[in-house]
Amino acid sequence: MNIQHSTTASGDLIWFKSSHSGDQGGDCVEVAAGPGTVHVRDSKDREGGSLAFTPEAWAAFVGFAAAQPLTA
Repeated sequence: MNIQHSTTASGDLIWFKSSHSGDQGGDCVEVAAGPGTVHVRDSKDREGGSLAFTPEAWAAFVGFAAAQPLTA
């Protein structure tokens, strides 16, 4: 899996919050698609940077995560 730390300015990307993130805080993930990359960041620390994945690596991760049983 190709992972790199991204310092892309958040104003250049349109971020989407995970539908699995609650409104009371907790584990919150945001994702943005850029040219040839998918960016992921912690919504509680938006200035803390993000990770950038190739679209193929992100699709593989999402496919793997979707196949895992949900736990509380």
